[in-house]
Amino acid sequence: MHPIVIIGSGMAGYTAAREFRKLNPEHELVMICADDAVNYAKPTLSNALVGNKAPEQIALGDAIKMSAQLQMRIEAHTWVKEIQSEQHQLILEKEGQQSTQPYSKLVLAVGANPVRLAIAGDGSDDIHVVNNLNDYKSFRKNLAIRQDKRVVILGAGLIGCEFANDLQNTEHQVTVIDLAAQPLGRLIPEYVASSFQEKLEEIGIHFVLATTVEKVTKVENGDYQITLANGQSVIADIVLSAIGLQPNVELAKATKITCSRGILTNGLLETNQADIYAIGDCAEVNGLLLPYVMPIMQQARALAKTLNGDNTHVHYPAMPVAVKTPTAPLTVLPAPIDVDVTWETEELEDGMIAKAFDSQNTLRGFVLLGATAAKQRLSLTKLVPDLIPVAV
Repeated sequence: MHPIVIIGSGMAGYTAAREFRKLNPEHELVMICADDAVNYAKPTLSNALVGNKAPEQIALGDAIKMSAQLQMRIEAHTWVKEIQSEQHQLILEKEGQQSTQPYSKLVLAVGANPVRLAIAGDGSDDIHVVNNLNDYKSFRKNLAIRQDKRVVILGAGLIGCEFANDLQNTEHQVTVIDLAAQPLGRLIPEYVASSFQEKLEEIGIHFVLATTVEKVTKVENGDYQITLANGQSVIADIVLSAIGLQPNVELAKATKITCSRGILTNGLLETNQADIYAIGDCAEVNGLLLPYVMPIMQQARALAKTLNGDNTHVHYPAMPVAVKTPTAPLTVLPAPIDVDVTWETEELEDGMIAKAFDSQNTLRGFVLLGATAAKQRLSLTKLVPDLIPVAV
Protein backbone atom coordinates (compact mmCIF):
# COMPACT_ATOMS: atom_id res chain seq x y z
CA MET A 1 0.00 0.00 0.00
CA HIS A 2 1.43 3.36 -1.04
CA PRO A 3 1.55 6.24 1.45
CA ILE A 4 -0.91 9.10 1.77
CA VAL A 5 0.98 12.16 0.57
CA ILE A 6 0.28 15.73 1.69
CA ILE A 7 1.71 18.61 -0.36
CA GLY A 8 2.15 21.64 1.89
CA SER A 9 3.30 22.24 5.47
CA GLY A 10 0.96 25.04 6.48
CA MET A 11 -1.83 24.85 9.04
CA ALA A 12 -4.04 22.84 6.65
CA GLY A 13 -1.39 20.21 5.91
CA TYR A 14 -0.34 19.71 9.51
CA THR A 15 -3.91 19.70 10.82
CA ALA A 16 -4.94 17.07 8.26
CA ALA A 17 -1.95 14.92 9.25
CA ARG A 18 -2.73 15.29 12.95
CA GLU A 19 -6.40 14.41 12.54
CA PHE A 20 -5.54 11.38 10.40
CA ARG A 21 -3.01 10.14 12.93
CA LYS A 22 -5.68 10.22 15.66
CA LEU A 23 -7.64 7.69 13.60
CA ASN A 24 -4.84 5.69 12.05
CA PRO A 25 -1.38 5.40 13.65
CA GLU A 26 -0.16 2.85 11.10
CA HIS A 27 -0.66 4.01 7.50
CA GLU A 28 2.44 5.65 6.03
CA LEU A 29 2.19 9.43 5.77
CA VAL A 30 4.49 11.65 3.72
CA MET A 31 4.56 15.46 3.68
CA ILE A 32 6.29 17.31 0.85
CA CYS A 33 6.96 21.04 0.97
CA ALA A 34 9.14 23.62 -0.71
CA ASP A 35 10.00 25.39 2.57
CA ASP A 36 11.60 24.25 5.84
CA ALA A 37 8.36 22.61 7.14
CA VAL A 38 8.42 24.53 10.42
CA ASN A 39 5.00 24.26 12.07
CA TYR A 40 3.45 27.49 13.33
CA ALA A 41 0.07 29.20 13.52
CA LYS A 42 -0.04 31.82 10.77
CA PRO A 43 -2.70 33.95 12.53
CA THR A 44 -0.18 34.72 15.32
CA LEU A 45 2.02 36.71 12.91
CA SER A 46 -0.24 39.77 12.83
CA ASN A 47 -0.23 40.34 16.60
CA ALA A 48 3.21 39.03 17.65
CA LEU A 49 4.66 42.48 18.38
CA VAL A 50 2.11 43.37 21.05
CA GLY A 51 2.57 39.89 22.51
CA ASN A 52 6.31 40.57 22.61
CA LYS A 53 7.00 37.42 20.60
CA ALA A 54 10.19 37.16 18.61
CA PRO A 55 9.78 35.30 15.31
CA GLU A 56 11.79 32.40 16.74
CA GLN A 57 9.21 31.98 19.52
CA ILE A 58 6.34 31.59 17.06
CA ALA A 59 7.52 28.22 15.73
CA LEU A 60 5.81 25.23 17.37
CA GLY A 61 8.17 22.62 15.98
CA ASP A 62 10.71 22.08 13.21
CA ALA A 63 10.55 19.29 10.63
CA ILE A 64 12.43 16.83 12.87
CA LYS A 65 10.10 17.39 15.81
CA MET A 66 6.95 17.25 13.66
CA SER A 67 8.13 14.11 11.86
CA ALA A 68 8.56 12.34 15.19
CA GLN A 69 5.33 13.70 16.65
CA LEU A 70 3.20 12.63 13.70
CA GLN A 71 5.18 9.56 12.64
CA MET A 72 5.40 11.09 9.20
CA ARG A 73 8.23 11.39 6.71
CA ILE A 74 8.73 15.05 5.85
CA GLU A 75 10.54 16.03 2.67
CA ALA A 76 11.42 19.70 3.15
CA HIS A 77 12.91 22.00 0.48
CA THR A 78 11.40 19.68 -2.11
CA TRP A 79 9.44 20.82 -5.16
CA VAL A 80 6.60 18.89 -6.76
CA LYS A 81 7.33 19.32 -10.46
CA GLU A 82 4.43 17.22 -11.71
CA ILE A 83 1.48 15.17 -10.49
CA GLN A 84 1.04 12.08 -12.67
CA SER A 85 -2.52 11.35 -11.63
CA GLU A 86 -3.05 8.23 -13.75
CA GLN A 87 0.07 6.57 -12.35
CA HIS A 88 -0.64 7.92 -8.82
CA GLN A 89 2.82 9.35 -8.49
CA LEU A 90 4.67 12.66 -8.14
CA ILE A 91 7.80 13.91 -9.86
CA LEU A 92 9.92 15.64 -7.21
CA GLU A 93 13.00 17.82 -7.33
CA LYS A 94 15.37 18.38 -4.42
CA GLU A 95 18.83 19.92 -4.66
CA GLY A 96 18.76 19.53 -8.43
CA GLN A 97 17.94 15.81 -8.26
CA GLN A 98 14.67 14.39 -9.54
CA SER A 99 12.83 11.43 -8.02
CA THR A 100 9.37 9.88 -7.98
CA GLN A 101 6.95 9.46 -5.07
CA PRO A 102 3.97 7.11 -5.39
CA TYR A 103 0.76 7.80 -3.46
CA SER A 104 -2.48 6.04 -2.64
CA LYS A 105 -4.24 9.31 -1.83
CA LEU A 106 -2.94 12.83 -2.43
CA VAL A 107 -3.87 15.92 -0.40
CA LEU A 108 -3.23 19.37 -1.89
CA ALA A 109 -2.68 21.76 1.01
CA VAL A 110 -0.77 24.29 -1.07
CA GLY A 111 -2.28 27.45 0.41
CA ALA A 112 -2.50 30.84 -1.23
CA ASN A 113 -0.03 33.40 -2.49
CA PRO A 114 -0.09 37.15 -1.75
CA VAL A 115 -1.62 39.34 -4.44
CA ARG A 116 1.10 41.64 -5.74
CA LEU A 117 0.23 44.93 -7.39
CA ALA A 118 2.26 46.14 -10.36
CA ILE A 119 3.81 49.23 -8.76
CA ALA A 120 6.34 51.47 -10.50
CA GLY A 121 9.49 52.87 -8.91
CA ASP A 122 12.89 51.61 -7.78
CA GLY A 123 11.54 50.86 -4.30
CA SER A 124 8.76 48.50 -5.37
CA ASP A 125 10.97 45.39 -5.05
CA ASP A 126 11.50 46.23 -1.36
CA ILE A 127 7.79 46.00 -0.49
CA HIS A 128 7.32 43.31 2.16
CA VAL A 129 4.63 40.66 2.12
CA VAL A 130 4.02 38.45 5.14
CA ASN A 131 2.53 35.13 4.07
CA ASN A 132 4.72 32.82 6.13
CA LEU A 133 7.14 32.78 9.05
CA ASN A 134 10.21 33.42 6.89
CA ASP A 135 8.51 36.48 5.36
CA TYR A 136 7.75 37.67 8.88
CA LYS A 137 11.36 37.19 10.03
CA SER A 138 12.52 39.37 7.14
CA PHE A 139 9.90 42.04 7.96
CA ARG A 140 10.81 42.10 11.67
CA LYS A 141 14.53 42.23 10.90
CA ASN A 142 14.03 45.30 8.70
CA LEU A 143 11.69 46.86 11.22
CA ALA A 144 14.28 46.52 14.00
CA ILE A 145 17.01 48.42 12.17
CA ARG A 146 14.88 51.46 11.27
CA GLN A 147 14.88 54.50 13.56
CA ASP A 148 11.67 56.36 12.75
CA LYS A 149 9.47 53.27 12.41
CA ARG A 150 7.06 54.79 9.90
CA VAL A 151 5.18 51.92 8.29
CA VAL A 152 2.90 52.15 5.27
CA ILE A 153 0.48 49.24 4.84
CA LEU A 154 -1.14 48.59 1.48
CA GLY A 155 -4.58 47.15 2.10
CA ALA A 156 -7.21 47.89 4.75
CA GLY A 157 -8.61 44.38 4.84
CA LEU A 158 -8.51 42.00 7.77
CA ILE A 159 -4.75 41.33 7.73
CA GLY A 160 -3.84 44.95 6.99
CA CYS A 161 -5.92 46.22 9.92
CA GLU A 162 -4.52 43.56 12.27
CA PHE A 163 -0.94 44.49 11.39
CA ALA A 164 -1.79 48.20 11.68
CA ASN A 165 -3.18 47.73 15.20
CA ASP A 166 -0.18 45.62 16.24
CA LEU A 167 2.39 48.06 14.87
CA GLN A 168 0.70 51.24 16.14
CA ASN A 169 0.49 49.77 19.64
CA THR A 170 4.23 49.11 19.60
CA GLU A 171 5.31 52.69 18.94
CA HIS A 172 5.24 52.65 15.15
CA GLN A 173 3.55 55.29 13.01
CA VAL A 174 1.17 53.52 10.68
CA THR A 175 -0.51 54.71 7.47
CA VAL A 176 -2.99 52.37 5.76
CA ILE A 177 -3.77 52.87 2.07
CA ASP A 178 -6.66 51.20 0.23
CA LEU A 179 -8.60 51.61 -2.99
CA ALA A 180 -11.86 51.00 -1.09
CA ALA A 181 -13.61 53.88 0.65
CA GLN A 182 -13.64 52.04 3.99
CA PRO A 183 -11.60 49.47 5.92
CA LEU A 184 -12.78 45.84 5.81
CA GLY A 185 -14.84 46.77 2.75
CA ARG A 186 -15.80 43.20 1.86
CA LEU A 187 -16.73 42.13 5.38
CA ILE A 188 -18.80 44.80 7.10
CA PRO A 189 -21.39 47.50 6.28
CA GLU A 190 -20.21 51.06 5.72
CA TYR A 191 -21.53 52.51 8.99
CA VAL A 192 -19.82 49.82 11.09
CA ALA A 193 -16.60 50.31 9.12
CA SER A 194 -16.77 54.04 9.84
CA SER A 195 -17.00 53.44 13.60
CA PHE A 196 -14.23 50.80 13.42
CA GLN A 197 -12.01 53.23 11.51
CA GLU A 198 -12.59 55.99 14.06
CA LYS A 199 -11.48 53.74 16.91
CA LEU A 200 -8.24 52.85 15.08
CA GLU A 201 -7.65 56.51 14.21
CA GLU A 202 -7.93 57.39 17.91
CA ILE A 203 -4.70 55.48 18.62
CA GLY A 204 -2.94 57.25 15.73
CA ILE A 205 -3.43 55.00 12.71
CA HIS A 206 -3.80 57.15 9.59
CA PHE A 207 -6.07 55.92 6.79
CA VAL A 208 -5.74 57.11 3.19
CA LEU A 209 -8.71 55.58 1.36
CA ALA A 210 -10.29 55.59 -2.09
CA THR A 211 -6.91 55.80 -3.80
CA THR A 212 -4.09 53.50 -4.82
CA VAL A 213 -0.29 53.46 -4.94
CA GLU A 214 1.29 54.45 -8.24
CA LYS A 215 4.98 54.46 -7.36
CA VAL A 216 7.39 53.57 -4.54
CA THR A 217 10.69 55.42 -4.84
CA LYS A 218 13.87 55.19 -2.77
CA VAL A 219 14.84 58.55 -1.27
CA GLU A 220 17.60 59.67 1.11
CA ASN A 221 18.36 57.90 4.42
CA GLY A 222 16.99 54.65 3.04
CA ASP A 223 13.42 55.98 3.19
CA TYR A 224 10.69 55.34 0.64
CA GLN A 225 8.35 57.84 -0.98
CA ILE A 226 4.96 56.36 -1.77
CA THR A 227 3.22 58.34 -4.52
CA LEU A 228 -0.57 57.94 -4.65
CA ALA A 229 -3.02 58.25 -7.52
CA ASN A 230 -4.76 61.15 -5.73
CA GLY A 231 -1.58 63.25 -5.88
CA GLN A 232 -0.57 62.75 -2.25
CA SER A 233 2.69 61.18 -1.19
CA VAL A 234 3.81 59.52 2.06
CA ILE A 235 7.31 58.89 3.41
CA ALA A 236 7.94 55.51 5.06
CA ASP A 237 10.73 53.40 6.49
CA ILE A 238 9.02 50.16 5.49
CA VAL A 239 6.16 49.27 3.14
CA LEU A 240 4.05 46.18 3.84
CA SER A 241 1.58 44.83 1.28
CA ALA A 242 -1.51 43.10 2.67
CA ILE A 243 -3.95 43.36 -0.20
CA GLY A 244 -5.18 39.79 -0.18
CA LEU A 245 -4.39 36.25 -1.21
CA GLN A 246 -4.91 34.16 -4.33
CA PRO A 247 -5.28 30.39 -3.97
CA ASN A 248 -2.28 28.53 -5.36
CA VAL A 249 -3.82 26.62 -8.27
CA GLU A 250 -0.94 26.28 -10.77
CA LEU A 251 0.02 22.71 -9.86
CA ALA A 252 -3.63 21.64 -9.84
CA LYS A 253 -4.32 23.21 -13.24
CA ALA A 254 -1.28 21.48 -14.71
CA THR A 255 -2.82 18.20 -13.51
CA LYS A 256 -6.16 18.97 -15.23
CA ILE A 257 -7.82 19.49 -11.86
CA THR A 258 -10.81 21.81 -12.24
CA CYS A 259 -10.22 25.22 -10.67
CA SER A 260 -12.24 28.40 -10.32
CA ARG A 261 -11.05 30.94 -7.78
CA GLY A 262 -9.56 27.98 -5.89
CA ILE A 263 -9.20 24.23 -6.45
CA LEU A 264 -12.77 23.00 -6.84
CA THR A 265 -13.88 20.18 -4.55
CA ASN A 266 -17.12 18.53 -3.54
CA GLY A 267 -18.26 18.04 0.04
CA LEU A 268 -15.80 15.15 0.45
CA LEU A 269 -13.00 17.56 -0.52
CA GLU A 270 -12.44 15.46 -3.65
CA THR A 271 -11.23 17.11 -6.82
CA ASN A 272 -12.27 15.84 -10.26
CA GLN A 273 -9.16 13.62 -10.33
CA ALA A 274 -9.34 10.24 -8.57
CA ASP A 275 -7.81 10.09 -5.09
CA ILE A 276 -6.74 13.75 -5.11
CA TYR A 277 -8.18 16.06 -2.45
CA ALA A 278 -7.73 19.75 -1.58
CA ILE A 279 -7.85 21.47 1.80
CA GLY A 280 -7.20 24.89 3.30
CA ASP A 281 -6.76 28.28 1.63
CA CYS A 282 -6.41 26.69 -1.82
CA ALA A 283 -9.70 24.75 -1.65
CA GLU A 284 -13.01 26.04 -2.99
CA VAL A 285 -15.49 23.68 -1.36
CA ASN A 286 -18.95 23.55 -2.95
CA GLY A 287 -18.32 27.06 -4.26
CA LEU A 288 -17.13 28.46 -0.91
CA LEU A 289 -13.64 29.86 -0.51
CA LEU A 290 -13.06 30.56 3.19
CA PRO A 291 -9.41 31.34 4.10
CA TYR A 292 -9.91 31.17 7.88
CA VAL A 293 -8.91 28.85 10.71
CA MET A 294 -12.29 27.31 11.56
CA PRO A 295 -13.05 26.04 8.03
CA ILE A 296 -9.61 24.39 7.96
CA MET A 297 -10.40 22.55 11.20
CA GLN A 298 -13.75 21.36 9.84
CA GLN A 299 -12.13 20.24 6.59
CA ALA A 300 -9.29 18.39 8.33
CA ARG A 301 -11.60 16.39 10.61
CA ALA A 302 -13.82 15.31 7.72
CA LEU A 303 -10.93 14.54 5.38
CA ALA A 304 -9.13 12.45 7.99
CA LYS A 305 -12.16 10.17 8.24
CA THR A 306 -12.46 9.94 4.46
CA LEU A 307 -8.78 9.08 4.07
CA ASN A 308 -9.26 6.40 6.71
CA GLY A 309 -12.03 4.74 4.68
CA ASP A 310 -15.08 6.42 6.20
CA ASN A 311 -16.36 8.87 3.55
CA THR A 312 -17.34 12.01 5.47
CA HIS A 313 -18.70 15.23 4.00
CA VAL A 314 -17.35 18.44 5.44
CA HIS A 315 -19.82 20.32 7.64
CA TYR A 316 -19.65 24.12 7.82
CA PRO A 317 -21.60 25.50 10.74
CA ALA A 318 -21.83 29.27 11.06
CA MET A 319 -18.21 30.28 11.76
CA PRO A 320 -17.61 33.85 13.00
CA VAL A 321 -14.20 35.41 12.40
CA ALA A 322 -12.51 37.32 15.22
CA VAL A 323 -10.49 40.24 13.85
CA LYS A 324 -7.38 40.71 16.03
CA THR A 325 -7.67 44.47 16.56
CA PRO A 326 -7.82 44.86 20.38
CA THR A 327 -8.24 48.63 20.01
CA ALA A 328 -11.57 47.95 18.29
CA PRO A 329 -12.58 44.33 19.06
CA LEU A 330 -14.47 42.99 16.06
CA THR A 331 -16.24 39.71 15.34
CA VAL A 332 -17.65 39.18 11.85
CA LEU A 333 -19.94 36.51 10.44
CA PRO A 334 -20.36 37.55 6.79
CA ALA A 335 -23.76 36.89 5.25
CA PRO A 336 -23.65 34.64 2.14
CA ILE A 337 -22.90 36.79 -0.90
CA ASP A 338 -25.84 35.35 -2.85
CA VAL A 339 -28.42 36.31 -0.19
CA ASP A 340 -30.09 39.73 -0.03
CA VAL A 341 -30.04 40.97 3.55
CA THR A 342 -31.35 43.89 5.58
CA TRP A 343 -29.21 45.21 8.42
CA GLU A 344 -30.55 46.06 11.88
CA THR A 345 -28.25 47.81 14.32
CA GLU A 346 -28.13 48.28 18.06
CA GLU A 347 -25.79 51.00 19.34
CA LEU A 348 -23.84 50.27 22.53
CA GLU A 349 -21.67 52.51 24.70
CA ASP A 350 -18.49 50.85 23.44
CA GLY A 351 -19.59 49.70 20.00
CA MET A 352 -22.54 48.17 18.18
CA ILE A 353 -24.32 44.97 17.16
CA ALA A 354 -25.31 44.78 13.49
CA LYS A 355 -27.47 41.87 12.34
CA ALA A 356 -28.15 40.81 8.75
CA PHE A 357 -31.63 39.31 8.14
CA ASP A 358 -32.87 37.69 4.91
CA SER A 359 -36.35 38.09 3.41
CA GLN A 360 -37.66 35.32 5.70
CA ASN A 361 -36.36 37.28 8.73
CA THR A 362 -33.70 34.60 9.36
CA LEU A 363 -30.41 35.83 10.79
CA ARG A 364 -27.74 35.21 8.12
CA GLY A 365 -24.77 37.17 9.48
CA PHE A 366 -23.66 39.74 12.04
CA VAL A 367 -20.95 42.18 13.06
CA LEU A 368 -20.03 42.72 16.71
CA LEU A 369 -17.94 45.81 17.44
CA GLY A 370 -16.59 46.33 20.94
CA ALA A 371 -16.08 44.15 24.01
CA THR A 372 -19.74 44.30 25.12
CA ALA A 373 -21.05 43.23 21.73
CA ALA A 374 -18.53 40.35 21.57
CA LYS A 375 -20.39 38.65 24.43
CA GLN A 376 -23.27 37.98 22.01
CA ARG A 377 -21.10 35.84 19.73
CA LEU A 378 -22.23 32.38 20.84
CA SER A 379 -25.92 33.13 21.21
CA LEU A 380 -26.14 34.80 17.79
CA THR A 381 -24.06 32.12 16.05
CA LYS A 382 -26.59 29.48 17.12
CA LEU A 383 -29.33 31.36 15.23
CA VAL A 384 -27.52 31.37 11.87
CA PRO A 385 -28.13 28.41 9.47
CA ASP A 386 -25.19 26.20 8.55
CA LEU A 387 -23.19 27.20 5.46
CA ILE A 388 -22.82 23.53 4.51
CA PRO A 389 -25.32 21.35 6.45
CA VAL A 390 -24.47 17.97 7.92
CA ALA A 391 -24.83 15.37 5.16
CA VAL A 392 -27.50 12.75 5.79
